[in-house]
Amino acid sequence: MEQLSAWFTELLADNSIFTARTLGYYGEGLVTTVQLVFLSLVIGLVIAVPLSIARGSKRKWIKMPIFFYTYVFRGTPLLIQLYIIYYGVVFIEGIQDTWLWVILEEPFYPALIAFTLNTVAYTTEIFHGAIKATSKGEIEAARAYGMSKSLMMRRIILPSAFRRALPAYGNEVIFMLHASAIASVVTIMDLTGAARLVYARFYAPFDAFLFVAALYLCLTFAILYLFRYLERRMLAHLKPQS
Repeated sequence: MEQLSAWFTELLADNSIFTARTLGYYGEGLVTTVQLVFLSLVIGLVIAVPLSIARGSKRKWIKMPIFFYTYVFRGTPLLIQLYIIYYGVVFIEGIQDTWLWVILEEPFYPALIAFTLNTVAYTTEIFHGAIKATSKGEIEAARAYGMSKSLMMRRIILPSAFRRALPAYGNEVIFMLHASAIASVVTIMDLTGAARLVYARFYAPFDAFLFVAALYLCLTFAILYLFRYLERRMLAHLKPQS
């Protein structure tokens, strides 16, 4: 981290393209990237939890549509999904005459929809696998205490599944951060869009994109640190006692 900080200082001091104005572009892009990733992950997590429970249903008419949804969104590139939603909204008959058009004409919201639907598919499968991995002993103990299915799900299965899913979900969060770089293709001024703007104005591709790569790296390190901390706190009972 000290070497990275020294590289930042040297880059800002020696390169004339990093002015207050260009750094403002990067600041705006950073805010947009964080907003897009954070909102899609929060909304996606809220939707994915009930879907992951329903995904394990014994009724085919419940689980099969969820399986098909996750299969399609995990089996196609996020960029294609973004294009379909961003450009496809225009062709919905009558959409431009409704209040929804005020929201959807801004590129941020179609991108948010695409990112949310994508992360819901992955998160649903992550939590579904974690729920399936719940030990029979935990379930039998909960039944022995007379817990109902809903109470057992809230107090036993979901907390246990969340702890098991934490490492995989941390990878999903990092994946969404890196995938957010494609948002600039629909004219969103995110970090990558800011780098493109700086490159177009100063014709300095290496400086512009290396700087934004360093920002993504710092965000990734922050996410890794957060999830390592959560894993230490939530999985502390699994460590052998000295």
